Amino acid sequence: MEEKSLEVLTPGPNESAIDKCRYTGPETGIERDLSEVLADVMCVERVSVDGHFFDDLGANSLVMAHFCARVRKRADLPSASMKDIYRHPTIRSLATGLAEAAPLPGESSAPVPAEVVTPAGTVQYALCGTLQFLLFLGYSFLAGLVADLGYAWVSAGSDVIDIYLRSFVFGGAGFVGLCTFPIAAKWLLIGRWTSREFPVWGLTYLRFWTVKVLIHANPMIFFVGNPLYVLYLRALGARIGKGVTILSRNVPVCPDLLTIGAGTVIRKDSFFLCYRAHAGRIQTGRVTLGRDVFIGEKTVLDIDTSMGDGGQLGHTSTLYSGQAVPGGQRWHGSPAQLTQHDYLRIGPAKCSTLRRAGFGLVTVLQLFFLYVPLAVGGAYMLVTLVPALHNRLGPGTVGFSSTALYVDALILSLVLFFGFVVVGLAVLFTVPRLLNLVVKPDKVYPLYGFHYSAHRAIGRMTNIKFFKWLFGDSSYIVHYLRGLGYDLSRVEQTGSNFGTEVQHETPYLCSVGSGTMVADGLSIVNADFSSTSFRVSRASIGPYNFLGNNIAFPSGARTGENCLLATKVMVPLDGEVREGVGLLGSPCFEIPRSVERDSRFDHLRTGDELRRSLAAKNRFNIRSMVFFLLVRWLHFFVLTMLGLANAELYDSYGHVLIAVFLVFSLGFTAVYFVLVERGIAAFRSLRPQLCSIYDPYFWWHERLWKVPDTYLNVFNGTPFKNVIWRMLGVRLGSRVFDDGCYLTERTLTTIGSDCTLNAGSKIQCHSQEDGTFKSDRSTIDAGCTLGVGAHVHYGVTMGEGAVLAPDSFLMKGEEVPQHARWGGNPATEMRDALLSARGTDPEGVAAPPLSARTARWRR
Repeated sequence: MEEKSLEVLTPGPNESAIDKCRYTGPETGIERDLSEVLADVMCVERVSVDGHFFDDLGANSLVMAHFCARVRKRADLPSASMKDIYRHPTIRSLATGLAEAAPLPGESSAPVPAEVVTPAGTVQYALCGTLQFLLFLGYSFLAGLVADLGYAWVSAGSDVIDIYLRSFVFGGAGFVGLCTFPIAAKWLLIGRWTSREFPVWGLTYLRFWTVKVLIHANPMIFFVGNPLYVLYLRALGARIGKGVTILSRNVPVCPDLLTIGAGTVIRKDSFFLCYRAHAGRIQTGRVTLGRDVFIGEKTVLDIDTSMGDGGQLGHTSTLYSGQAVPGGQRWHGSPAQLTQHDYLRIGPAKCSTLRRAGFGLVTVLQLFFLYVPLAVGGAYMLVTLVPALHNRLGPGTVGFSSTALYVDALILSLVLFFGFVVVGLAVLFTVPRLLNLVVKPDKVYPLYGFHYSAHRAIGRMTNIKFFKWLFGDSSYIVHYLRGLGYDLSRVEQTGSNFGTEVQHETPYLCSVGSGTMVADGLSIVNADFSSTSFRVSRASIGPYNFLGNNIAFPSGARTGENCLLATKVMVPLDGEVREGVGLLGSPCFEIPRSVERDSRFDHLRTGDELRRSLAAKNRFNIRSMVFFLLVRWLHFFVLTMLGLANAELYDSYGHVLIAVFLVFSLGFTAVYFVLVERGIAAFRSLRPQLCSIYDPYFWWHERLWKVPDTYLNVFNGTPFKNVIWRMLGVRLGSRVFDDGCYLTERTLTTIGSDCTLNAGSKIQCHSQEDGTFKSDRSTIDAGCTLGVGAHVHYGVTMGEGAVLAPDSFLMKGEEVPQHARWGGNPATEMRDALLSARGTDPEGVAAPPLSARTARWRR
């Protein structure tokens, strides 16, 4: 077991609650055994069986997670999960709840073991990486050749009109080529996808990866939410009916296996990939959606899943492989289960096929007559019309040995980079406000019209990540969000009111109460969609809330004042308004709002101490913001310098230089930001921490989160991703398959050989809860699999060959045994085979998976 943060696990010096609590001894054998295990975990002599775990004994969720792990290792005790802890918060009630459960007749209590990974050979792994690199070189060379020929033809224009026409022709042809090339490559390399599986790093995988990369690089991805995107998926082989609206940017890689009935709506941030990586193999399978189906925000549809006509899947929910939602039913949760709540909260509007076709046609005309010529010929015309730039960029004027090269690159990069910052802020604070005048709240508008275009433009402009990255995790994010249009009431400044990842449908209908703090990954869902209409409405987060990571917060949420919304929680839309409680899981259940251990730094959040600490944090954050602006500008300066230097040699080498520039830019970007991150940490590893957000260590840790890392996505599914992770300090084994996992604290993460990490998964070795920051090591042993969208918290250990199901939340401190299957939110043992069901009847109704504890000890 890796070193743990002892301060987090053991009682603090002011935790005298155990001594003050009236002691009640155990009366049964199970009470005695459970109390002994808990006392051992808490490092105390004894605990009262009537003492509340959190209120009386001073435990927190991490301590209780370790208690559950110890209990599961005892063959003489029934398995306990964190859900059991929250439902039965004393030793006596827990013992009663477990002991009264009787095993079901004829039912096995053993969980289904996971498959054993057959590792690929090192030679095969290296050969696959080499071929992937050669394919990238070839694509870059082809792109360089086309760009070279196009530039030469455009530059031969005699005047501005001629250059515009040539840009229109070349740009239009180039755009069509970029869109059709991935489609042609898919049909040539794959043909039609079928349900099958094959090992990673082989030749079949190489063809799969090539098609996946080309599909993701296709500019048609920018037409998500447009009828043109549906046409693109049909061209790739998907069976999609009329009137389908798709808002998710996660492209199905095996579209032949995707069937979507007419009138279906798929909200943003949903995964329906039609493949998954499991135990070192790629598995493809069908996703079948009937007519008028609704798929909510932040959902995952695993392979071999289906939904009948009129079915609904709520936000933050998952269908595991083999699950099927019958027609007309509404399901939610992870794994999904039956609910009565109607998630389609908006009526239809008149939206004919002609309207959809017209919207797509207008988009094409704008693209070909405005955006493409501007992108292709605009830069050339600017250089031609401005003599100073024309003289500077002319061949023979600069070279690497010339001082003029560096001066020109310095001036140009400064003007472009910081001009973008200043002009970008001015545009963001004005243009969306003007567009917002035409979109009225709570009014139903038809899709694919002027109001829909205005709404999409508002969302795209105000969700630009650069500025949230710049201002996030500081006091200044509050002013930025207010400038966008957020209603933040009377702000109680903490210096960490919001993280760097906040998104919304429209910023003008977002209300956040006083004293509320938000971690990263918040998506405010303040727009409703049907297949023909949309409506924006206000989403209100109450005062004195704390929101964890990766939360979809919809309008109409039934939460009020002083709530803790845990990571990946499914925010409720029905029932009474929750106040003064915590909410965990999907579907959610109540937990304590806070515990004594988590309030040890509250004295730093009031009075003079807060004013001094906040002023110091603000000064530190300003230095961080300036530092990272300079870091990003320096990166842009180097690329600008290389671009200018290419003008010297362009006439001689042309397309080769363009290809070399593309390859070098990618390699330089990766190495540069790796060095920045390791340099901030002085090339040392992080250590587990427990501190206040006003501790200078936390401010320094926030700097690590600001190092740009979006470049990592380019390397998904290649051996080069593993090389970069090792450079960043991850303890990584051999032949790890990483299809898009994100690691927040690299040097606190250990990943064993032959692990399989799916798209959208995340290993987060920290937690910020109100004013307290905690971090600890997490270990994923050899041969483990993390499902699509799975989230692993800090202090976690997954044994060799263990599997975590899609969209699961593995809570802090959990210990997953070897070759075990866990799933759900929060994750527990899984006892049936839904996680890997192959060939399940798509029309049958599969029950959601049960934990081994539920199977063995029925309530």
